[in-house]
Amino acid sequence: MRTTLFISDLHLSEARPSVNALFFRFLETAALEAETLYILGDLFDYWLGDDQLDHDVMGREVAAALNRASSSGTKIFLMHGNRDFLIGARFAKAAGLALLGDPTPIELNSQRLLLLHGDTLCTDDITYQRFRLTARDPEWQREILAKPYAARQALAVSIRAQSDSEKSGKADAIMDVAPSSVEAMFRQFHYPTIIHGHTHRPATHEHHVDGHRCRRWVTSDWHERGEFLRATDGVLSRISIG
Repeated sequence: MRTTLFISDLHLSEARPSVNALFFRFLETAALEAETLYILGDLFDYWLGDDQLDHDVMGREVAAALNRASSSGTKIFLMHGNRDFLIGARFAKAAGLALLGDPTPIELNSQRLLLLHGDTLCTDDITYQRFRLTARDPEWQREILAKPYAARQALAVSIRAQSDSEKSGKADAIMDVAPSSVEAMFRQFHYPTIIHGHTHRPATHEHHVDGHRCRRWVTSDWHERGEFLRATDGVLSRISIG
């Protein structure tokens, strides 16, 4: 029996020890029983560069816990989110995982799946998409990573404050996926099942696109409890923990 797990939007930080503990328990239980674990972005509430491992005890603990699960036989893959897009090769090596592109198509039991963080589908949020384009630019990232760690911390706080202020003035629909972008993604990848996070709106949606019946699974954030998607022999289900 082949088991694959999908999680996203844990937003781990030293300010949320109960969620961190829940994640460690997940890695010691459900993750160890799985063949593969996919983390679809925003593992951390913020990641300032891989030298965060030198400054952040919690970051080192997360990397070590992931490495233990990986060393026990679970293959682990990590996709960047909008909070941790500066995770790089050093963290990946420390955690014993592989980094994924966004989007990434996979196949499970002859079922085609498309994995995304989900922010690329929120195209009605023009302000955010402009930021995303800048933040994923390699030159911009090199400039940011060249700054002292303390300066990056201050910048992260500033960006978070600006983002929270902008969100308060946006309609909920703008921050959700755009139907036209979802349909375009189904077409581009020939109507797979889509799994993504980012929106913090866990649900299973059915779409009818060009005569194809397609499903889109939205993973849950780990704000007060944990939830993961489990594919057992290709059949998807939601599992709550905590």
